[in-house]
Amino acid sequence: MTRFHTDEYIQFLNKVTPETYTKLSYNGSRFLVGDDNPPFEGLFEFSSISAGGSIAAAERLNDGAADIAINWAGGLHHAKKNEASGFCYVNDIVLCILELLRSLPRVLYIDIDCHHGDGVEEAFYTTDRVMTCSFHKFGAFFPGSGTQEDQGRGYGKGYAVNVPLKDGITDEAYKSVFQPVIAKIMEVFRPSAVVLQCGADSLAGDKLGCFNLTMHGHAACVQFLRQQNVPLVLLGGGGYTVKNVARAWTYETACAIGMEAEVDPLLPYTEYFDWFGPRFRLEVPASNMDDVNVLDGSLNVVR
Repeated sequence: MTRFHTDEYIQFLNKVTPETYTKLSYNGSRFLVGDDNPPFEGLFEFSSISAGGSIAAAERLNDGAADIAINWAGGLHHAKKNEASGFCYVNDIVLCILELLRSLPRVLYIDIDCHHGDGVEEAFYTTDRVMTCSFHKFGAFFPGSGTQEDQGRGYGKGYAVNVPLKDGITDEAYKSVFQPVIAKIMEVFRPSAVVLQCGADSLAGDKLGCFNLTMHGHAACVQFLRQQNVPLVLLGGGGYTVKNVARAWTYETACAIGMEAEVDPLLPYTEYFDWFGPRFRLEVPASNMDDVNVLDGSLNVVR
């Protein structure tokens, strides 16, 4: 983990508990672990598992043992080098990309979480070996970064792409932006591998999100990248309506291995069956919210 994070920060995460964080973090001012990023029992163990899974996924691609690797426990894109942010403590994505760069010349990072992938962008803002591309809600919305003008610096100038969106974007509108942007990046940047953060808070009905993507619209991003025939790492991320997170990542696992057509939309009976009522189906339908991107014409500006 110290390949990216500072030794001091990782040592802090290894020691901090709900009982000791006030003293160790100087009332939350040190490392930003506090009210917004609360410590919990098993924090370091979880962070180790999350980061280890993403590093292992990269190793599988580097070794040629897999062409697609998945870590749904990863995707914690807000964590910074020396501080926690946005419920993220260790940036497993950065660690994954650093591992890929040990064997590969260029890596493309794509973020479809509702929130801007600021931690990953910041980590690679001055290099031309990693291109970051984030599709996110922009405006009065955490973390408040990711304008189209944020394009990298120094050697990294032009290697950060931001697609700021507004409330209510639908499958059709999202596809009309996502596919041409990614197709052009693939053509020009020619990545050796792609890391896709599949944050599920961009789904319709998410408690902290504001987009209107169905499960199939979200999964279309996975399908599009699978068709590019470039080694691919799929990671998790945000998602606060838990039953829909489970639906989306289950379906996207099937998409990754090309078996989505064989998935039964009727959920099997398990001990968690009642969570998925009242429809008990593998689907996340759109809501009736308006697509502000279309109504105010801002989607045309983004394109």
